[in-house]
Amino acid sequence: MNTPSELKYTKDHEWVKIEGNIATIGITDFAQGELGDIVYVDVDTVDDDINGGDVFGSVEAVKTVSDLFLPISGKVIEFNAALEDQPELLNTEPYGNGWIIKLEIADGADQSELLSAEEYQEIIG
Repeated sequence: MNTPSELKYTKDHEWVKIEGNIATIGITDFAQGELGDIVYVDVDTVDDDINGGDVFGSVEAVKTVSDLFLPISGKVIEFNAALEDQPELLNTEPYGNGWIIKLEIADGADQSELLSAEEYQEIIG
């Protein structure tokens, strides 16, 4: 499994790239492998302030639908529009062009639950 060391991870199999007060969020290589062929991504929370742990969207694969949980509190400022026509980017480029949202991190947002690549590797075995 590919788990880039410069990213943070969640127990819900999402990755987080933090640059200043902006977090880019997607699903991990492990998650896309478990889901199978992804056919649709639904995010209707752009411009919403959301608490960490709340659902910000969902991913639909051929056999299942999986909720996406926000790892850090903040305001969803962008959805990756490329996923509307190419949801399979989550399968082929989960850490690149397959990112899902950009988040403006809330002041004082708790980031203590984010995992290092090593800690995430221990969870997925």
